[in-house]
Amino acid sequence: MGLILEQIEDKIECLEAFDMGTLEKKIAEQVELNKALMLRVHAVHHQATFHPLHNKMLYTAILHFKGK
Repeated sequence: MGLILEQIEDKIECLEAFDMGTLEKKIAEQVELNKALMLRVHAVHHQATFHPLHNKMLYTAILHFKGK
C-alpha cells in the first residue's frame, strides 16, 4: 500500500447559523483549522434569508480557501 501526499490547492466550505454571532465563531474556527493545512482565505460570500419553518433569519457563508 502506497502513501501519496498531495497539497490541497483549493477548498470551499459552506456554513450556516441562525444568528450572526454563531456564524462568525464558525468562520473563525474554520479559518484556524485550515491554517494547519496551509490554506488562506481567498474569498467569503454571505447571505441572509428567512427560514419559514423556524420563523427566523438563516445566515449562510461560503468560504473559499487557497493554498499558500
